[in-house]
Amino acid sequence: MIELPILDMHGKKIDVLKIDEGTLGGEVRPALLKQAYVTVHGNQRQGSARTKGRGSVHGSTRKLYKQKGTGNSRVGNARVNSRKGGGVTFEKTRTREDFRTQLTRKMRRLANRNALLAKLVDGEVKCFSQLSFDKPQTSAFAGVLKACGVDRSCLVALCGKNENARLSARNIANVTVTRIEQLNAFDLLNHRYMVVDQASLKSFLDGSCLAQNKETA
Repeated sequence: MIELPILDMHGKKIDVLKIDEGTLGGEVRPALLKQAYVTVHGNQRQGSARTKGRGSVHGSTRKLYKQKGTGNSRVGNARVNSRKGGGVTFEKTRTREDFRTQLTRKMRRLANRNALLAKLVDGEVKCFSQLSFDKPQTSAFAGVLKACGVDRSCLVALCGKNENARLSARNIANVTVTRIEQLNAFDLLNHRYMVVDQASLKSFLDGSCLAQNKETA
């Protein structure tokens, strides 16, 4: 069992949440996490990379100077790849537009939970008893992060009803806000810390947040 400290808004430990590793895959699986990360990263590619060859760049096709007698090396027109502004030797053309790959539903869900397990093992999950704010206030949320020792990139996972917390966190540098039901391995691995409230984390662990998301969809 993993014992996750529960903090108050001032960063003090007030309780402990016990989490069974078996519900998160039992052990960290680096191969699965890499496969999930590469899949999401590849699906974000536009496939629009282009470069121009010597036949596509703008410029005259006239030979710049005569072949012999100048003391310089032989040269053709201004479009050759060895000159500034010339074409690329092996230009990139749009030969592939779709880089999408897919994981099965079981693999995707296991990867999401296993990424959370990796964060828990490394002690990079900061769980609060609640993240409630009377009004949106960025400085208040920044104080909460400072109190719990978050000094690097951070992923804040909240339930959809916690609007004040979302508005308070969204303008802080290196902080990304997401809904707890949309938590995924790519976002977890892209941030050093994860900040979540106890109720949201429990809903993710027992799967109730996913069920609610299906009902509202």
